[in-house]
Amino acid sequence: MEITDVRVRRVSKEGKMRGIVSITIDNEFAVHDIKVIEGDNGIFIAMPSRKANDGEFKDIAHPINSEARQKIQSAIISAYEKALAEFEAAVESEEE
Repeated sequence: MEITDVRVRRVSKEGKMRGIVSITIDNEFAVHDIKVIEGDNGIFIAMPSRKANDGEFKDIAHPINSEARQKIQSAIISAYEKALAEFEAAVESEEE
């Protein structure tokens, strides 16, 4: 499995949800609405989910094993950090 594209669609410096990302796997399969979350132990990803009748959120799509999750999370966090740096540079240049 190869993450062939990561698109950061939203970046925020406030709140727990820091971004929303879409990925493409092997140039063949896309997963949208992956959330970048700031937790107590740092940034992590939350796969797309929906609220079930019992009020719990259930993942719609998710990696099956920890190796796949690590590949996805590493690619997303790297792209998010790059997008965040670009966002901060743009804000800084507007303030000048």
